[in-house]
Amino acid sequence: MSEQALWVFGYGSLIWNPGFEVAEQRIARLPGWHRSFCMSSIHHRGTVESPGLVLALDAAEGAHCDGVAFRVAPGQEEGTIAYLRERELISSAYLERELEIVFHGGGSAMAVTYVIDTEHEQYVAGMSLEEQARIIARAVGGRGPNDEYLYNTAAHLADLNLADEDLDWLVSRVKDLTAA
Repeated sequence: MSEQALWVFGYGSLIWNPGFEVAEQRIARLPGWHRSFCMSSIHHRGTVESPGLVLALDAAEGAHCDGVAFRVAPGQEEGTIAYLRERELISSAYLERELEIVFHGGGSAMAVTYVIDTEHEQYVAGMSLEEQARIIARAVGGRGPNDEYLYNTAAHLADLNLADEDLDWLVSRVKDLTAA
C-alpha cells in the first residue's frame, strides 16, 4: 500500500453509505473524540423549521470513537474529496480534518475526518438522551426520516461489533415514541 493512500474515517452514515469507491475497509479508533448527536440537521435529516439531529465527532479528553476506515480506490482520491465536501460540508457545521486513526489489530494512518465546529449555530451538545430521542422520532429531511438514520447507524455498528450504548438506548426509545 502506498504512503499516498487516502483514508476516510466513518463513524455515522459513512459506515453504511460511503458513496465512493472503497479499496479497503478496516475497523479503526479515533482517540480524543466521541460520537454524539450534537449537530442539528436542517438539510439531510430535518429542516430549518423542524431540525433533526445527526452524529458528529465532538472532542473530549480521554474519549475515543470506534468506526470504519475506508481506503479510497487509487485514482479516485480527488473525486472522493470533492464528493465528501459536497455531502459533509453542506452547512459548514462540520470541519474537515486529517487526524490519526489507529487500526484494530495494529498500525495507524492519517484519515480525512469530519468533526463538529463547536462555534457553529448547529452545534447542540449537552442535550439529554430523552430530548434527542424526541427530536429524532419526529424529524424528516431531504435524505429521509431522522429515525432511519439512527436505526441504520446503530445496526451497522452492531454488525461490526462496535455497538454504542447511547445509540442502542436511543433506538429503543425512538421505537417506543414512534409506536405511540
